[in-house]
Amino acid sequence: MQTKAFTLATLALLGACGTTLAADSKFEGNSLKPFLGEPKLDIQQVFKGDRFPNVVTAVDGTVLAVWGGVKVRRSEDGGTTWGEEIMVGKGHMGSGVTVNERNGEIFAFVGKGHPPTAETVYRSQDNGKSWAVVDAVIKPDSKGNKPEMHMNEHGITLRHGTHKGRLVRPTRYYGKTNARSEWPEHYTNAIYSDDDGKTWLTSEPFPALGTGEATVAELSTGKIYYNSRRHWTPEGVNNLTRWTAWSDDGGATWKNLEECTVLPDGPTNTGYGLMAGLVRLPVKDMDILIYSNVESATGRDKGTVWASFDGGKTWPLKRLVTPGACAYSSLDAGRPGTKSEGWIYLFYEGSGGQMARFNLSWLLQGEKTGNGEVPKSLTNLK
Repeated sequence: MQTKAFTLATLALLGACGTTLAADSKFEGNSLKPFLGEPKLDIQQVFKGDRFPNVVTAVDGTVLAVWGGVKVRRSEDGGTTWGEEIMVGKGHMGSGVTVNERNGEIFAFVGKGHPPTAETVYRSQDNGKSWAVVDAVIKPDSKGNKPEMHMNEHGITLRHGTHKGRLVRPTRYYGKTNARSEWPEHYTNAIYSDDDGKTWLTSEPFPALGTGEATVAELSTGKIYYNSRRHWTPEGVNNLTRWTAWSDDGGATWKNLEECTVLPDGPTNTGYGLMAGLVRLPVKDMDILIYSNVESATGRDKGTVWASFDGGKTWPLKRLVTPGACAYSSLDAGRPGTKSEGWIYLFYEGSGGQMARFNLSWLLQGEKTGNGEVPKSLTNLK
């Protein structure tokens, strides 16, 4: 009887594990094939005026372009057409829109004005059709500082490792004000939640001051890659490139600070930096990252995307998306098994809010950077 009971319990456990794996698999495809095929790029304007972009793909594949003060347009056909504007909440764009893959809910953060300020957390339970204020506790960091939501790339749901299901969203500490005199005290960090967004803890600071407007991506190992703008550096330290760090504990701490010399941080004539986009393509056991910024010596133009095929260690490929105006940008990728599958979405400030969508085949026809190599299996597809 004990043996039979043990066997039944074991089968039940295996069945439960199988269910979990099946649920996880819908967020990561088994093949890169949907992102390949005929090279494609198209661009359309989805908002007029205003600024501050975030793009996320809901769990059902609906693409959400979140913008300005604060509104959203939805595309249910992979980005071909867009619905009417929907108000999220009146105020200042907090960005860092976060999709909870455990239950499909989506969080948006709206401030009363330019930070430092108080934020209101909004939640959608119908893939962005409607939004309501929710009670959420956001706790200060270990220094007692309140994390600011303003202008960071979208958050993520962790899919791997011991912290699977955790929500992680990049944030920042603004100091007392956004004045230049305060910049040496600014730093980026992240908030994270293990209870579906009810309570958010704040991570330890990113290991560099003068940083803000960050991005995060989880690799297939569960390790988190953190890539940040840096608008101030000590004398003699470069502030024209991006700075990176890593987390092995689900976004609670960051280590191994490094300058990413191949990725620009805004136009090189200012040294002021620029919010960038970042996404990992949702393909099992592959760590292809896409990054967006401008590659310009004269101003906020020449919007460009870069590709890494080793989880951010090297960035061997880039391609110009637009020679025209391009400032803040955000990236996300389509969901397996939906109409968004195979697309990479770049939402950027140009003439209003511009949405570009392209596939990896299009990017593979880009220019080599000299920083690493494109895998031979993909080189043959160019």
